Amino acid sequence: MSDNKENKTKNFVLRIDSNTMNEIEKWAADEFRSVNGQILYLLDQALKKSGRLPKKHN
Repeated sequence: MSDNKENKTKNFVLRIDSNTMNEIEKWAADEFRSVNGQILYLLDQALKKSGRLPKKHN
């Protein structure tokens, strides 16, 4: 089994106000994602937009 950094995840506690959380929950449901999946998607998009995460080549 290889020790590939790309396949590792890290867990952490996120404190978020209830109004923001409610909106993320609605948004996630609208896009058929879990709340965790929605937050990861948003972070990924923000990192790509800022040029901090390389775009994947197909």
